[in-house]
Amino acid sequence: MFQFVWSQTKSPSEFLGFELGERFSMHHQVTDYFKHVADQNDNVKLVKYGNTYEKRPLHVAIVTSQENFSRLEEIRMNQLRAARMIEGDGQKQDVAVLWLSYNVHGNESVSTEVAMKMLYELINPDNKETKQWLKNTIVIIDPCLNPDGRERYVNWYIQHGNMPYNSNPDANEHHEPWPGGRTNHYFFDLNRDWAWATQVETQQRLVLYNNWMPNVHVDFHEMGVDDSYYFAPAAAPFHEVITDFQKEFQVKVGENHAKYFDQKGWLYFTKETFDLLYPSYGDTYPTMNGGIGMTYEQAGSGRAGLGILNKGEDLLTLKDRIEHHFTTSLSTLEVTSENAVALNDQFSSYFKSAQQSPKDEYKTYVIKNNNEDKVKSLMRLLDRHKIAYGTSSSDMSTKAYNYKENKITKLDIKKSDLIISSYQPKSNLVKVLFEPETTLSDSLTYDITAWSLPYARGLEAYALKTRLEPDPYEKEQNRKTSESLSVPYAYVSKWNSTEDLAYLSYLLQKKIKVRFSQKPFRIEGKNFAPGSLVITRAGNEKFENFDSIIRNSALQFERHLTEVKSGLVTSGADFGSGRVHYIKAPKVALLTGKEISSYNVGSIWHFFEQQIKYKISILNTSYFSKVDLHDYDVLIIPSGNYHKVLDKEQLTALNQWVQKGGKIIAFSSAISVFAASDDFEISVYESEDMEKAALKSRDSLRKENRLKTYNDSERIALSNWISGSIFKVSLDNTNPLGFGYGKEYYTLKQGRQRYAYLKNGYNVSVMEGEVNQISGFAGTNALKGIETSLVYGVENKGKGTVVYLVDDPLFRSFWENGKLLFGNAIFMVGQ
Repeated sequence: MFQFVWSQTKSPSEFLGFELGERFSMHHQVTDYFKHVADQNDNVKLVKYGNTYEKRPLHVAIVTSQENFSRLEEIRMNQLRAARMIEGDGQKQDVAVLWLSYNVHGNESVSTEVAMKMLYELINPDNKETKQWLKNTIVIIDPCLNPDGRERYVNWYIQHGNMPYNSNPDANEHHEPWPGGRTNHYFFDLNRDWAWATQVETQQRLVLYNNWMPNVHVDFHEMGVDDSYYFAPAAAPFHEVITDFQKEFQVKVGENHAKYFDQKGWLYFTKETFDLLYPSYGDTYPTMNGGIGMTYEQAGSGRAGLGILNKGEDLLTLKDRIEHHFTTSLSTLEVTSENAVALNDQFSSYFKSAQQSPKDEYKTYVIKNNNEDKVKSLMRLLDRHKIAYGTSSSDMSTKAYNYKENKITKLDIKKSDLIISSYQPKSNLVKVLFEPETTLSDSLTYDITAWSLPYARGLEAYALKTRLEPDPYEKEQNRKTSESLSVPYAYVSKWNSTEDLAYLSYLLQKKIKVRFSQKPFRIEGKNFAPGSLVITRAGNEKFENFDSIIRNSALQFERHLTEVKSGLVTSGADFGSGRVHYIKAPKVALLTGKEISSYNVGSIWHFFEQQIKYKISILNTSYFSKVDLHDYDVLIIPSGNYHKVLDKEQLTALNQWVQKGGKIIAFSSAISVFAASDDFEISVYESEDMEKAALKSRDSLRKENRLKTYNDSERIALSNWISGSIFKVSLDNTNPLGFGYGKEYYTLKQGRQRYAYLKNGYNVSVMEGEVNQISGFAGTNALKGIETSLVYGVENKGKGTVVYLVDDPLFRSFWENGKLLFGNAIFMVGQ
């Protein structure tokens, strides 16, 4: 028989030794408190679901009534049956599941404090309301989705804040230094990672999330100190898969919140800024998985500290922020409990409809299995989201939408091709992730507007309006990595995926000498494309176990090597030719620090450490001028504002270093500092006449806009903006930067920055004349501004090179198809 042992359960303040809001709690204190509550109460279960990159634990607490707790697993299984994730009808569910996610952005630090207060009130026997609500609700509390980022912020604030706090906005404690605590260890925004699952925190969370499939999910945030409080209903645009019930329930929740905020006299707003379009947020991902996903935003964030005066001269304290988020937490539980039956009915109906009558005009997606690594990578992502797939039951021919051609073409389907049917429980998520073009009801949106997986992952994909039922996918058995010769002359490996990059990285760090072919070649009846790796016995004689190293590493990385008995090719360059280049293992440096995009730094850092596992040295701008660059072969300069970081003297030094054999790889906005220098060829316009014409056009536009109303200003600005749109561009795949690709590339452009073609370099990828926009929003004026412009280019300078990456090929690490291109810039270009 269950009994609360209340005398042993402490409130957060009793446990911590200070009142919530007096100071920030550390992650270990929060974890200890959650363990304390779980140990003392039989209706609380603490589940560890993983660790961060910095090895901090990730937990959720599951709380409900004792009756529900005794059948917790039964309720969870019924939830999965309702979502059709497992077979069986199950009992009609009378218990709703509410998931509360706190502190996904580390410096939005109030949420974790709220999590402790919320947990306490759920088990407090004096709180009659929560006891009533828990009779038909299971509450899952994640106190901190991003402990690494939060600890970065909290540690800094404790070290630099006044005691007592200083509310003056000018005080140092309100000016968090670069990179800030918003992001995780690798500077990734975890609230943009739900769908792409590039980070370990997301990957581990999705396992637990998809094992529960909650009815309601809330993502708690903070915004600027001069804002008030935002809660549902969300702003437009809504993605078209979102149902009327999901929209109406947000209104219901908002009305309940407003009731409490009105009673307190607190300011708030709804239906602005925070839309439900981009699928990788903590509100859209749950919504596109059948739940009610909502974002709540409290004024504060990293500027607020323990207390700050906003521009209205009101004091905003941590205690205020706790109270506001706590109020909406309880209010959400109240509405969830009061509508548990309706939530479960609609939840079940959502997945029944998804499986039996999918909304998507396309009923089947076909992925050609012509790049095994890319297809397997896609399958791993689909598995994370519990999206079903299979293979074709037979070879057949039909007509389908061709992603690469952007039109209907003939399609020959093979048994090995991947088939993703829309007739499945996750069909709405399938539509969102695979639709060729997102429908925009409003171009004024919060994030990128294009993300279709076939383009992002470089897949040959087709969409059919007819239904194909796939056969179950059968995982192939381990195969031989090569046809073994006793003593081969060389090993040859393909070059067209990130996995090939990782394999090369491994070999280079083992001091194996590797070469690549500049030209296509044919040997012993097989064709190989430019960039193919050639690992000869010559040059590797010092390894007594050479063959063992190569063959075992091929098994480890699942590479299929071709063993050849001669270096004499049928066509192309023989293996001793100067066109088969030795790959010197480069010493790579990454510039980081103030004025540089931490997001771009993070995606590069993560690429090296977690994806290809290649050593890099991270150099900070604070001492960069003192670094001897001759110790490095490659310097990566991420996107950022370098006009204060790289002065004329440093640019001259960089130019001299490149002339002697160094390589610069410049990302996006970093290119502007080189365009402003006479030492580098890159420029914004090809000629002074083109620049004058562009400036004249802008001036004319400004004159037109002078007559527009103030309320129209935001819309007018959109005509000059590109909000994450996909474009089809040319690609010279004979250039080492383009090795492993076709003659076309799909780039994600996030702004209107443009650069002219290089006059004396290699214009590897360009916008040729009028742009070929595939998907997403781009303003009319912005489109004109990027016509006939550079996307990726290589400038040769003396013995060295400069690689210009105008569009970020690593964006959020989800633009998988750009990673090989970046790898080419590191390992192939200039060798």
